[in-house]
Amino acid sequence: MSSLNETPPLSFSDMGLAAPLLQAVSDAGYEIPTPIQEEMIPHMLAGKDVVGQAQTGTGKTAAFALPLLTRLAPDKTRSPQILVLAPTRELAIQVAEAFEAYGKHMKNLRVLPIFGGQDYTIQLKQLQRGVQVVVGTPGRVMDHIRRGTLKTETIHSLVLDEADEMLKMGFLEDVKWILEQLPGRKQTALFSATMPKTIRDIAQKYLTEPVEITIRTKTVSAQTVNQRCLITNGLAAKLSALSRILEAETFDGMLVFVRTKIQTVELAEQLVALGYAAAPLNGDIQQSQRLRTVEQLKAKKIDILVATDVAARGLDVERISHVINYDIPFDAEAYIHRIGRTGRAGRSGEAILFINGRERSMLKSIEQATRQKIQMADLPSTAAINKKRIDGFKEKITTALQGDTSFYRTLVNEYLRENQIVPEQLAAALALLAQGGRPLLLEEQKVPVAPAPEQRYTAKPRAKTRAVGRTSNIQLPPEEGMERFRIELGSEHGIKPANIVGAIANEADISSRHIGRIAIYDSYSTVDLPCGMPDDTLRLLHKSRVGSKTLRIQRLGEGIETPQPAARRQKPERFNGGNGGSTGKGRKKSVHSGPVL
Repeated sequence: MSSLNETPPLSFSDMGLAAPLLQAVSDAGYEIPTPIQEEMIPHMLAGKDVVGQAQTGTGKTAAFALPLLTRLAPDKTRSPQILVLAPTRELAIQVAEAFEAYGKHMKNLRVLPIFGGQDYTIQLKQLQRGVQVVVGTPGRVMDHIRRGTLKTETIHSLVLDEADEMLKMGFLEDVKWILEQLPGRKQTALFSATMPKTIRDIAQKYLTEPVEITIRTKTVSAQTVNQRCLITNGLAAKLSALSRILEAETFDGMLVFVRTKIQTVELAEQLVALGYAAAPLNGDIQQSQRLRTVEQLKAKKIDILVATDVAARGLDVERISHVINYDIPFDAEAYIHRIGRTGRAGRSGEAILFINGRERSMLKSIEQATRQKIQMADLPSTAAINKKRIDGFKEKITTALQGDTSFYRTLVNEYLRENQIVPEQLAAALALLAQGGRPLLLEEQKVPVAPAPEQRYTAKPRAKTRAVGRTSNIQLPPEEGMERFRIELGSEHGIKPANIVGAIANEADISSRHIGRIAIYDSYSTVDLPCGMPDDTLRLLHKSRVGSKTLRIQRLGEGIETPQPAARRQKPERFNGGNGGSTGKGRKKSVHSGPVL
């Protein structure tokens, strides 16, 4: 039985957050705080120092961003008040975007991410205009403090995010130095997935009577549930993957979990448009309607529920055979709760998780917490879907034959006598009519398959190849497993192979040894990268910079025709990224594959 009458969990509105922040949380569709948010926010609102131990994906960014923004002092001069240190540029950008999203209804709020690899001029202009929140990597924050471009006197709150990662990357002394440069610091929050002695020593020395909060996740999930994972990059890819699963899998009832209330309605409408009996289930729906929806699922009037975590709390319906994690949950405990809706009372169940390239660390956290490996799976093939369609069509014929067909037998025999055709031709024509002009079979699409997270960009290094000399204009095709990309920067822009390698390695987290041939011409360059580059990663690379110039990278042939190099002018400078190859003049290029900070 379903237990939808449980005591309502704590909501964001119960926590004393500022009204503009509550509006932003409501806009995002989030219903209840995650465990780290529920434990941490009250202490931070009270101005206490805190130490939080929680895995990636538990919602810790909101746990410190929401209370710090609530306590932000009105400041027309926009002087820095909050400083967040993050180990990588990617995390710095992500945290800065979160602050902006939560503070979108606050007047005059400005947030600035600062990190290495970006032109100082951009950051200097923003700092001069004034910001209240600065999120940065330790190295670049130190540079700005030393230059005097980041004023520390007004900073009253400091966050050390993923402190153990900063320790691993060798930023311990940098962090200590920054801590000592904040004379007005009144509140410090430290977050770390693990608590080695060095991190505890920092907390003991630099924090004042900190409140320690540890979020532990369950480590056992149902053994009767078959867990799988699919790589899906982008909303369109998610919907396409879900539609293929619905066609290829034999399911009874299905739960599809999303993060926000808005998504439950939008996705349910899309599924109904595809011909499925689907309905949303979220906290905005009146409880009486939610109960009716669950009863409809039990009675097989609805086959698919698209739900948020809070709406599916305590839901127990026998016919749920599949759980789809359309959005990866915030933590392992939520994941276990979700997949626990199937495979109950000894029954078998299927759980499928959608992730994109950026969520690999969250997947690893779930696997570590559950102590179970989630198997990577491929999308159902076109052949499998077509077989299912054909079987379904035959089943419809079998079902129809069980009814009273006497009138149609007479009509068919009459047609056969009048038109002198064989029964097979007539049957085929009737089948075509039954399809209503819709093709029965799915056409094969040539879509590059994205590799699994643990395989992406980790192919074995290729054998060393001889670099092409500068006297040659011939560019060899990409090696197996590679595809070619065009960069709108060339020798006339001062670009060098090492610049390209550094930008790509830092932005896309690709080891330099897996970056293939680089050819630099006068006005553009080409580079070979592993096949299956995710669209979101490509978008980041497209905007990444070398100095003050943007790479504007794109797959060769996508919306642009690459000109052939002229015999005398466009002579490419060649570089084999990870193969130790030489340039055309025989000199080796140095490649920096570490983090740019």
